Amino acid sequence: MKKLLLILCATVATTGSVHAQARVTATHRNGLIESYRAYIGQADLFNSNGVRLTQPWQIIRQDRANFHQYGVRDRDDESDSFFGDPVNRQALEQMLRNGTMTRDAANMIVRGNVWIDVDIYGGQGTGRWIDVSVSD
Repeated sequence: MKKLLLILCATVATTGSVHAQARVTATHRNGLIESYRAYIGQADLFNSNGVRLTQPWQIIRQDRANFHQYGVRDRDDESDSFFGDPVNRQALEQMLRNGTMTRDAANMIVRGNVWIDVDIYGGQGTGRWIDVSVSD
């Protein structure tokens, strides 16, 4: 695990990738807590006051709030138990700072109409980072 974190830190230092942190009730031996796939649609690009979101972490957080709290779901959005907890959604920005996402992926998320794949990692009852990628 320490080697993985050192590699991750080195990757972040050299690539400037964005990172993330949160809590969870159960973890797996390899550190992967949970994975999900979601579509970032138009509803995810605006907060509950109708203000356009401009940061990828805000949009991903809104997507999970829409899914879990407001029942606003895009077709084929997958559920996750981790961000069903509002405390974990609040930690999403920090978790993304601790994780990885390319600049291109961030730009695509801000534009919307893209699929994202999210891997949530952690240990000892706490989510520590997320890795986010975009796909077709």
